[in-house]
Amino acid sequence: MELTGRLTADAKLSTLKDERQVINFSIAINERYKSKSGEPKEVVTFINCAYWINPGIAPYLTKGTLVELFGRIGVNAWTNAEGEAKAALTFHVSNIKLHGKAKQQATAAEKTTEIKPEKEDLPF
Repeated sequence: MELTGRLTADAKLSTLKDERQVINFSIAINERYKSKSGEPKEVVTFINCAYWINPGIAPYLTKGTLVELFGRIGVNAWTNAEGEAKAALTFHVSNIKLHGKAKQQATAAEKTTEIKPEKEDLPF
């Protein structure tokens, strides 16, 4: 399965008791369409994700970054302290493609790398 969206917050790297590391993050997928009456609608879907393969990518997974994810959906089921059955879906990521920086980071980077043209002093 393939998903493309923006990170809703910086990814969190966690180390488990058995020394395995997992990166947890959430993405938002925006869908825009026009209703039958012609007015524009927008639906945002939030998806929790877990990535186990390479913990070194965690610093690059910052809020607002556009990512393309490949993986599978898993379900977690449990009973809470009150005895109620609970469940949650998690997207287990097997491959991550980064598609640029977050919008705020990109504009800050553009300002710091701005090149001012030198005045030309040509005799002709």
